[in-house]
Amino acid sequence: MAVTAHPTRLKTSGPDYMIVAAVTVLVVMGILAVYSSSFALGLLEFGDANYFVVRQVMFAVLGATAMWLLMKMDYRQLRWLSPLLMLAAIAGLVAVLLPGIGVERNGAARWIYLGGPVPPLQPSEFAKLALIIYVAAWLAGRGDNIKTWWLGFFPCVLLVGFVAGLIMMQPDMGTTIVIVATTMTMVFVAGASLTHLAAFGGVAGVVATILAFSGDYRADRIFAFTSAEDDPSGRGFHTLQLLIALGSGGVDGIGLGASRQKFFYVPGAHTDGIFAIIGEELGFIGCAIVLGVFAFLMVRGFRVIFRARDDFGALLAVGILSWIGYQAVINIGGVTRMLPLTGIPLPFVSYGGSALLAMLAGIGILLSVSRYGVDGKAVGGKPTTVDGSDTIVRRVKKRPERGEAPPRQTRQRRAPEATT
Repeated sequence: MAVTAHPTRLKTSGPDYMIVAAVTVLVVMGILAVYSSSFALGLLEFGDANYFVVRQVMFAVLGATAMWLLMKMDYRQLRWLSPLLMLAAIAGLVAVLLPGIGVERNGAARWIYLGGPVPPLQPSEFAKLALIIYVAAWLAGRGDNIKTWWLGFFPCVLLVGFVAGLIMMQPDMGTTIVIVATTMTMVFVAGASLTHLAAFGGVAGVVATILAFSGDYRADRIFAFTSAEDDPSGRGFHTLQLLIALGSGGVDGIGLGASRQKFFYVPGAHTDGIFAIIGEELGFIGCAIVLGVFAFLMVRGFRVIFRARDDFGALLAVGILSWIGYQAVINIGGVTRMLPLTGIPLPFVSYGGSALLAMLAGIGILLSVSRYGVDGKAVGGKPTTVDGSDTIVRRVKKRPERGEAPPRQTRQRRAPEATT
């Protein structure tokens, strides 16, 4: 006997509340760390010690609202919305490059000012999420064509390259790396040819090397990574001060709010350098808690991937988790001098309204996938898709009546999904 659930009336369960708990811990720790690391800067530049933390709380509330709305939404509706979201993201990336619209800071045009009390928004943060949604929908509709060059891999690389090019014009090397790494991880999971991926990785490596040494500020970051001690008061200052802050905390830290390095020794103490301030104030224990919560979030996210009801949901979860994971690794690697500094914020923790809002929206989509996920304990095992409309069939074993021959086992093949 087969029980079929109509695709528009699929039963849902509660979201993965462990993911909600992990994200809540990170956001709360981030708000505390932002206040501690930014009140001196806020008082100096704006005459308000609460300047940065108030805006962080505001975007945390907006992000929590977006997370709740997207969690309640059926994630499959994003599939037909994905082209519109991608077009809006590209429009935002182009807008920051236009004089009079884009806001330039420290030699980079990455923000759009909306006016009033609203802080400038960074379109590239929302472009990450839009690109994840679009690529997930595109890959889910390609099926085995993703293994081919012209119908699968090349169009995806072309789109990602176009978006990466717009971001590099700002310029923003760190965001470009995150976008390329995230989308290529999705392509790999979707079943792309390893030969194609290896060729792309080689070309991307060459291009990244050329870009790293073509700009003065990027070359300075490479120098700071390899030879910071040769110029401790110049190009190596940022890297060395981060290490001093991180090492000053010892095992249990010098106390919440007691950081000395935040008083203008660590540039960007409330943004990409916030992990060093956490290490100074809360010590190794505080850093271990942050790393542990991120690891727990990844584990729960993988659980969502494995229980996803369809390829689109699984690829969405892969993209969102890769986005969070790569940013965390790049940020913490830069602070600990395991990687060159890139200016990438620590997810959910660093100051940055656009980044926090986009990240929490991504978590909302991940929670929506978890709500519609397959129950691993369902009778008859994992549901199977029997047509391109995501209709689910659960097989329930039925004991034959006395004298009745057992039914023959039949296998139903999965029809290819429609091309998006």
